[in-house]
Amino acid sequence: MKRPSTLKRAAGVVLSAFLALTWFSPTQQALRSIPGRISLTQGQSSTLMLGGLTASGEALSVTASQDERLASTGAVDVVARETGGTELLLSLFGIPVRRVEVEVNPEKRLIPGGQALGVAMRTDGVLVVGVSDVADGICPAKASGLRAGDVITSVAGQPVATAEQLTELVSAAGAQPVQIGYLREGQAQSAMLTPHRDDATGAVRLGAWVRDSTAGVGTLSFYDPDTGRYAALGHAITDGDTGAVLTVSKGQVLRASIVAVQKGRKGAPGELKGSFLREAEVLGDIRRNSILGIYGTLEAPAANPLYPDGLPIGLRTTVHTGAATILSSVDGGGIQEYAVEITRVNPQNAPAPKSMVLRVTDERLLDKTGGIVQGMSGSPIIQDGRIVGAVTHVFVSDPTQGYGLYVDWMLQEVEKRS
Repeated sequence: MKRPSTLKRAAGVVLSAFLALTWFSPTQQALRSIPGRISLTQGQSSTLMLGGLTASGEALSVTASQDERLASTGAVDVVARETGGTELLLSLFGIPVRRVEVEVNPEKRLIPGGQALGVAMRTDGVLVVGVSDVADGICPAKASGLRAGDVITSVAGQPVATAEQLTELVSAAGAQPVQIGYLREGQAQSAMLTPHRDDATGAVRLGAWVRDSTAGVGTLSFYDPDTGRYAALGHAITDGDTGAVLTVSKGQVLRASIVAVQKGRKGAPGELKGSFLREAEVLGDIRRNSILGIYGTLEAPAANPLYPDGLPIGLRTTVHTGAATILSSVDGGGIQEYAVEITRVNPQNAPAPKSMVLRVTDERLLDKTGGIVQGMSGSPIIQDGRIVGAVTHVFVSDPTQGYGLYVDWMLQEVEKRS
């Protein structure tokens, strides 16, 4: 076999080094980081990191970033003058290298939330939270293939909506095999199940622990005065035993009052304790429960005394590290605004949780709750006079920190039909 010459080997090394340096150059990093499609709000500035690239576009104003530190790295502020679709042209030394589709939306104003909400929801079907033997080594549910997290939707062709209905239909089957329908991770399945009859009592048993409803406390994120719809929580309502996202059959949000606070500490998230079932003042329905929160329609417009005229939204491309605030109700004083700092912003081109990380800096809130606690999920995040998202989860290891969700993704969920 003929060996490559020294010159060829040297050329290969140089070429490899050149490609590596080019790949990690600011220009290449900028090209990889900018998505093929971005959304802007008319008149709102969005910062893009361009490295050594230049940008231009019709109906778009592109100028050096007003932040001198960012401007020194090649960052620019892009402002859209007209609504509709347009393009951003990226060039290197005057040579076009990429076109980015730009969708320009009219400015959207929302009423920010911050009110405590009671959440009461009945599941669509009956959730299996566990299986157990009904006699020595006998578990009909397990034998049929059922497991925790499955949602039973029918027995013998009859729909199941409550635990009571499940008991009645299984009892009617006696000890004879019966077909059950269920959902597993959203996929419809069926199986044959043979209930067990207790000889001593005559009771017919399934061997499954089930749940058909849940209730808790959360926070309203925003209300859309144009549609009457709302967003809250910023995360899904899940079953505490299985972690499964609960499907909605019927749900309501109710007016709640905070009666006590369990402060958060390292390794033990705190909690807001609310009262709402006794008064049962219904504010609206729950039509959708997703990993990005709960959504529905309010019976009457929501009001915010701090921002009675509402606030414009800030899309994800405008969110940056630095000072921000959240609105929340953590005691009898109603909605209060507390200082936080956004410490990390995660680039996301598709809906997903954990869009940003924030840290509570307001001593008033730290004294009351220790930081972010359960029940504050959904608290709107405000930056630069705009609603940019909502609080979702607390860091178990550090209650002063938590995650936030972009308002972009929440607005998309609002528009979906359940």
